[in-house]
Amino acid sequence: MSEAQVRERLTRPADEVAPDLLGWTLRHTTQDGTVAIVLTEVEAYLGEADPASHAYRGPTGRNAVMFGVAGHLYTYRSYGIHWCCNVVTGVDGRASAVLLRAGRVVEGHDLARERRGPRVAERALARGPGCLAQALGLSSEQYGADLIGDGPVRLRPGATVDSARVGTGHRVGVRLAADVPWRFWLDGEPSVSAYRRSPRAPA
Repeated sequence: MSEAQVRERLTRPADEVAPDLLGWTLRHTTQDGTVAIVLTEVEAYLGEADPASHAYRGPTGRNAVMFGVAGHLYTYRSYGIHWCCNVVTGVDGRASAVLLRAGRVVEGHDLARERRGPRVAERALARGPGCLAQALGLSSEQYGADLIGDGPVRLRPGATVDSARVGTGHRVGVRLAADVPWRFWLDGEPSVSAYRRSPRAPA
């Protein structure tokens, strides 16, 4: 698949792109080496129509890349602690992104373990958004990176996933729009994180 075709597949709203990203490979190469993961869990966030989205109140310096061209990386720090990674989707000018929640490490296990810690189980190396970013070595330095070209951070399609394997549910830890079923995962994958509802979400 050409780079243009890959970007075209991402130029749709996040809730359409998100399940298609399951099974894709995200790879980051640094001077320390390469780590690659197969995506096993994602969440969709739209723009000003989605109260749980960072783009709900319009563009800011922090979320500007969400309003740009599909196929770029949106990184942000969660609660001042962990970095999280999103793939920008949709048309230029309309915010939309897919949060990468979990993956299975398929390359660079030793480097991922060095970043995550020696006692972390294999299945947990990239389980959860913060752990995924840490295993891949992604942070603010990669904000806005083009994932489709030949840069150090690359997103590539994988084998087609049987739709029967795709689980769907509520997004994790969001207070607003907590019951929107825009979390997608691969059933049976041990790297998938547990669902936790925000204690501030309506009952």
